[in-house]
Amino acid sequence: MQYNYQTPRYLIVIEQIKEKINNGELEPGERLPSEMMFAKELGVSRNTLREALRILEEENIIIRKHGIGTFVNKKPVFSNGIEELFSITDMIAREGKQPGTEIHFTGFVEPHSDDIGELDLKENEQVFLVKRVRTADSSPLVYCIDKIPANLLPKGFKLNQESILGSLEKEGIKVSYAEAQIKTISYHEEISEIMDCDKDTPLLILRQVHFDQTNRPVLYSINYFKSDQIAFNVYRKRTL
Repeated sequence: MQYNYQTPRYLIVIEQIKEKINNGELEPGERLPSEMMFAKELGVSRNTLREALRILEEENIIIRKHGIGTFVNKKPVFSNGIEELFSITDMIAREGKQPGTEIHFTGFVEPHSDDIGELDLKENEQVFLVKRVRTADSSPLVYCIDKIPANLLPKGFKLNQESILGSLEKEGIKVSYAEAQIKTISYHEEISEIMDCDKDTPLLILRQVHFDQTNRPVLYSINYFKSDQIAFNVYRKRTL
């Protein structure tokens, strides 16, 4: 990158740190030197370094762990286009890892208020609820909560395979598209523990309502991903 005398010093520091990461001088997960040592190494003031680190943290390139230090963020193992309606099983397999499932609950239950709205449920209608952890090579990747309207399933229905989408297709229900929302939370007392996340590892939440070819909502999913393991990307184009 070309610089001139008007380029703010902290921008130069940002590029220097990125270059150290790209060329392997700083490895993913590696702790950065102390502010005093790093500023001296880069030949800048501590205030300039702090501003550079603040922006790098916003870009998710570094992560601060309170009371421990600042680390180069680990690159996500999994990456997926959010515009693609994907199966978690297929996503894990594509990376050459073995998909697995730890079932925490399955059964017909009374819906929550948001289930009723998202799935357009009728009065007194139940949902089939599945709570499970999806693993990649036995390591937790995502905590899944899936809800299907009970009237779409036969009595005594049981989940017989890892893919919810595959299970629905066996019942003659083909998902055509989904509406999705993404947000993050810093920590969830129950789920972070299940996912073996420390308090400095945020969870990425993907909420999706899946529709069939007649625009009928057939599946409401809430997935909690380990943010250091997966990244979602989206293809955008300019409209005239």
